[in-house]
Amino acid sequence: MSFFNVLTLFGGLAMFLYGMRLMGDGLKESSSGTLKKAMEMVTNNPVKAFLLGLGVTAIIQSSTATIVITAGLVAAGIITFKQSLGIVIGANVGTTVTGQIIRLLDLSSSAGWLELFKPSSLAPIALIIGIILIMSDRFKNARVIGNIAIGFGILFSGLLNMTAAVDSLSETGIFESMFSSLGNNPLLGYLTGALVAFILQSSSATIGILQALSSAGGLTFNAVYAVIAGVFLGDCVTTGIVCSIGARADSKRVGAFNIMYNLAKTVLVFLGIYIFRKTGLLDSIWFEPVNSGRIANANTVFNLASALILLPAVSFFEKASYQIVKDDHVEPNRYKEKLEALNPAFFSTPAIALKSCYDALLAMFYAARSNCEEACRLLRTYDEKKAEAIRAEEENIDLLADRVSAYIGELNPKLTSQYHTAILNEYYKLVVEFERLGDYATNICESAYDLHRKDINLSRMASAELDVLEELLARILDLAELAFRKRDINAAEEIEPFEEVVDDMVDLMRQNHLQRLSRGLCSVSAGTDFMDALHDIERISDICSNVGLATLARVYPELSEQTHDYIYRLHTGGSDLFNQRYQEAKDFYLTKLKDVIRSYEEKPNE
Repeated sequence: MSFFNVLTLFGGLAMFLYGMRLMGDGLKESSSGTLKKAMEMVTNNPVKAFLLGLGVTAIIQSSTATIVITAGLVAAGIITFKQSLGIVIGANVGTTVTGQIIRLLDLSSSAGWLELFKPSSLAPIALIIGIILIMSDRFKNARVIGNIAIGFGILFSGLLNMTAAVDSLSETGIFESMFSSLGNNPLLGYLTGALVAFILQSSSATIGILQALSSAGGLTFNAVYAVIAGVFLGDCVTTGIVCSIGARADSKRVGAFNIMYNLAKTVLVFLGIYIFRKTGLLDSIWFEPVNSGRIANANTVFNLASALILLPAVSFFEKASYQIVKDDHVEPNRYKEKLEALNPAFFSTPAIALKSCYDALLAMFYAARSNCEEACRLLRTYDEKKAEAIRAEEENIDLLADRVSAYIGELNPKLTSQYHTAILNEYYKLVVEFERLGDYATNICESAYDLHRKDINLSRMASAELDVLEELLARILDLAELAFRKRDINAAEEIEPFEEVVDDMVDLMRQNHLQRLSRGLCSVSAGTDFMDALHDIERISDICSNVGLATLARVYPELSEQTHDYIYRLHTGGSDLFNQRYQEAKDFYLTKLKDVIRSYEEKPNE
């Protein structure tokens, strides 16, 4: 045995683990949105849930990721805890697919075309395909698919390196003595499997290492079964810890259920082995060396048989989970589901984490818009109950803003895709804008309260002017909603010319107000609140403009660094389309406002 053999072994292990991580991350990135939709459709039928969990895990190559996603969906109220149980059991079976892929190490090359399916051929083929996709980047998901292929190639390259190193080290007899001790002491094998799986945080990786070590030829069935059973425990403990970090009660119950299920699975494996050993059914393979394929088969049989036996008993585990994890005591909130969807469990699947941010931001926008419209109505007819509702909703908006901001800050370091980073940058800008939108609504509400407290009413002319301004503001808010909700580029570009017309209208309304003051048609006290409301409405239109710019910057990243130049070009006549839209809006709304002013000037006593 030489130092270089050991170095090759651990170097191969590093490549294997990195390849598995790269491939898994790529698969999760490309499919997480679809997987979330599939999970949301799960029914109370545990068999369907089981098949869903199996399929999802087979796709993303990680039972931990599947179970953590499931825990997050439970916490968000998208699926119930009961619905999640079948998914968790299916995920435990689905993770065995990786081992079945790795068993290609044992593939015979007796037929020429089968050489293509051997790791020594698959590794370079996958690497070549991956680098071509990454360098060409000809279509939307080329880079992601390329990373999956590269990860697949690195994984098999690492396996080949480990196998080569093990073949050299097997001549020293060290593996033979180590495997012999495991065979004589099942408890030691069980703890070894649990410890390695816990450290690597992956049952698939641990089984893969075991498969590579089997090439030494000294690993027998009596030594390997306990290690495989130990892997169940080590992997589920890791998952349970992840599910519990910053989670609600139901999310923690998913982790607790997974641990209980795997402990029961371990008992079944040891009990089954004991019975089959006593009846002589295992005599023919007990001391026989196992290869990669037999290890994969044993892992699959253990998991599948346990699932079939334990699936009918999910109600028992469900009740036990409620006994172990008690309910949270939290204050009710109408946005509870939106807040709970901001779960750190989704960090491993950015598409779902970003969707949680989007849902919370959209709720913020709707709440802030409703407050703006209701506050403007209070300027004419004040209602204390409606004012209290606006203030209460503002607290919810602030709460959503705080939670989304914190979630974005935690999510940002986890992102590796430029596409996801661009989305997060847009959301980071908009969480501030939507909070400010709510603040201006509160300001208008306070102006309305001030008028009510002084027992002052706006003049009919001022109210009629506000009607025209609010009509335009509603149009701008509609465009802002379309821009954010549907990433509508046309709507985003339309906001700015309308916002300019708001500025023109507010200037005209201020001038007209000063004329009313000079003619004694309006009091100074009423005028102050009226002018404050105009300022807040103008700021609301500015925020809508910023929403449009954030949407455009997501589609055209270069705008992020050139926002001021872009706005300056529009306002100085640099865009014919902007000029046309601005003129059309100005002709319509400003003419309408002037008609209102003219009609009341002819009847000054009103």
